[in-house]
Formats: sequence, structure tokens, C-alpha cells
Amino acid sequence: MTTDRRPTARLGSLLAALAIAGGALLSGLPAHADEPSGGATAKATGEAPKVDLVLDVSGSMRAADIEGKSRISVAQQSLNEVIDALPAETDFGIRTLGANYPGDDKAQGCLDTKQLFPVGKTNKVEAKTAVATLRPTGWTPIGLALRGAAQDLGKGETTRRVVLITDGEDSCAPPDPCDVARELAAQGIHLVVDTLGLAHDDKTRQQLLCIANATGGTYTDVRTQEQLTDKVKQLVDRSVDTYTVTPTKTAGTDTCATAPVLTPGVYSDREKFSEHRVYRVPVQAGQELRASVSVSVDRAVARDYGVLLQATSTTGQELVRGTDAGSGRTDVASTGLRWSAAMTSASPTASASASPSGPARTDVCLVISNSLAPQPGVAAEPGLPLELTVDLAAASPAPDGPAMGLGHGWILLLVLTLAGLLTGLIFGWIARWRIAVWREN
Repeated sequence: MTTDRRPTARLGSLLAALAIAGGALLSGLPAHADEPSGGATAKATGEAPKVDLVLDVSGSMRAADIEGKSRISVAQQSLNEVIDALPAETDFGIRTLGANYPGDDKAQGCLDTKQLFPVGKTNKVEAKTAVATLRPTGWTPIGLALRGAAQDLGKGETTRRVVLITDGEDSCAPPDPCDVARELAAQGIHLVVDTLGLAHDDKTRQQLLCIANATGGTYTDVRTQEQLTDKVKQLVDRSVDTYTVTPTKTAGTDTCATAPVLTPGVYSDREKFSEHRVYRVPVQAGQELRASVSVSVDRAVARDYGVLLQATSTTGQELVRGTDAGSGRTDVASTGLRWSAAMTSASPTASASASPSGPARTDVCLVISNSLAPQPGVAAEPGLPLELTVDLAAASPAPDGPAMGLGHGWILLLVLTLAGLLTGLIFGWIARWRIAVWREN
């Protein structure tokens, strides 16, 4: 029996040609090195993120008005879930107020705040056991408890977070908790206080909003156990993400001409419902602007909302945008964008300038907008807390060659098309060779 060896030789030649052609085309794709993280988010110290949870255990926590369960039982169950989900790197502690003095002497009861579990690496069994022993007892010395939490967390270069869970306003002032919050903020010890209210009267809401506003924190009106659990988990996670950076307070305006000029860093501001806030960032030639924004939905809002971040020229021409849409199931809406002059066919000359001694500069306007609306009866003031991150990095090189304006996807499509064509030819020749062999036999 004789067979024709020529199809085999052709097969080997085609495979070699396919490998060479594919390699040549793929070599034209630009290589992507790992991008360095922005300086604003790099961990600058060896400190661990620190969170101290301050829990109200006063007598009013016996009220059973959250899904038919008592406020204290809801808080205990939520804390159990939070402790189970704690990140390994987080130093976590618990402080109580109104948990230990059962008597009628107000002067004595208003001193009742104690560290239940020290801030540090958490033994989850011990922490959950300590929480399970709590019973609603006494008064509500919130101001004194906040001072104690600041001592629990200590001082350092990183941001520390206090999470206050209470069902009422301070019943022991002085010290007034709003004054204590302002006092702590003025000390410059990087302390943020987030407040969660289990009761919904106006006095409690105003006091908790005041505490949060003074320290750059958030206020949440809690209605369900699931909401409490999710919110505390999110705050703990946020401490891990941002603890090395203390946001700089800024105030956006309604026009780019009067907007504050921002350099790379993290900034905090407040935005009213359905408002536009504008900031300005100078971008030098060869730089890429990277920006992201997170808007905290810290009160009940209407469903179906969104947050928009735009980069525009000073004349209002849109350069690029990022959007995020929500449906009421999350308390944070976040989005981001990237832009460099190389990304547009022509740089917005109306906002560009050059100096004899330096490269061309483009003033880019960052516009933050939201389509949020408060639910009936929810206070519109103050505005929603937002956090804006700005970074400038070396602009990514544009791809070379005739496909420059088409993007990398067209090159990959060409490779796949050629590979498919050659594969089809190979299998066609193999089929013909097998038929020829079958006929000879």
C-alpha cells in the first residue's frame, strides 16, 4: 500500500505559517504593564485600620419596635454578624453607654460608659460572648462615650472610625455630644464618627446628623435589622479602604470658573439632592486624569436614582463620563473616569494654556451630579456626603500603526479571522488527504 505524503508536508507548512502569522500580528499589540496604584490610596503607614463601635444599652433599648423585636436584640444579632465578617487586618473594639448602672441617681448614671471589648485584633468568640451579656439598663451619656471612644482609638497618622448606634438623644448633657464631636474634629486626630439611629424622632435625628457632620461622617436612619447589619459592615469595610487617607474638606461650586482647584488627593464635600457640583483639575501634557466619586446615601431616598461624574472643558464640552445607577438597595453610589488629551482628536483649546518654560496644560472640570430625591418626611439638609479621589498618572501610550484609531479590538479580530481561515484550510486539506487514502485502499 502506498500513500501520498505531500498533504502531510503541506499540513506542517500551514501550521508553521499559522504560528508565524499569529505571532507577528500579536507582536503588534502593545504590552500592558501593571499600573501602579495612585498615591492617594497607597498605604503610607504600618498602622492597622481601627474601628470602635459605641453601643447604646440604655433602658429605652428594651422597646420592641423593629420588626417585632427589641432594639437591643436587633443590635446584638447585627453585631454578631458584623464580628463574624470582620476583616483580619482591622483593629476592632466595642464601647457601651448606659449598660452598667441600674440605679436612679442621674449623676452616677451619666458616668456610665465602659469599654466592653478593647480595640485590637478580635477574638470573635470573646467579643460575641461579651455582646450577648448586655441588658438595657441606664442613661444615655453619648458625649462622654464619644470622648471615651477617642481615647480607645488613640492618636496616629491614619483615620480612625467610631460607629455610634443609639435609639435616642443624649440624656446627660453636658457635655453636649455635638460640642464633643466638634472638639474631637478640632484636635486633628483623624477621627470620623458615623451615627446610626434606631429611633426616628426629629430631635434624635438632628443630634446624630450634627455629630456626623462635625467629623465628616454619615448618618443613617435604621428601620430593619438587615439594614443595620449591612450598614455597619459597610462602615467597617470603608475603614479598611480609606484609613490611610484623611479626606481634605472642599466645597464645589456651580460653575467651572469659580470651582476650587484640586491636586491629587482625596476630598470630601456635601451635595444637595439633584445638585451639580464642579471642581477644576489642571492636567499637564502627557498626564492622564483619573477620578472617582462615592456618594453616601445616608437617608431614605426614592428608588431609581443615579450619580454622574463628567470631565468637561471649561467651555462645557464633555470629554468623558462615568455613571452609576441604583435602585434603593445600597447606601453608596460610586463611579469613575479616566481622561488624557490623547484620548480626544483635539484637546479643548479653550481650556488649554502653555507657558514658555513648561508644557501645555489643560484645565479639566469635574462635574458631579445626582438624581436622588428624599422620601416624604426625610430632611433634605444637609447635603449627601461625597468623597472625590483625584489622581494624575503618566498617559497611556497610544497604539502605533494604521489601526491606531480603531483600537486593540480590531487587531484581535484580524488575528482571529486569519486564524479561522487558516484552520479551515488545514482541515479541508486533511479531509481531502483522508479521502485520497481511502480511495487508494
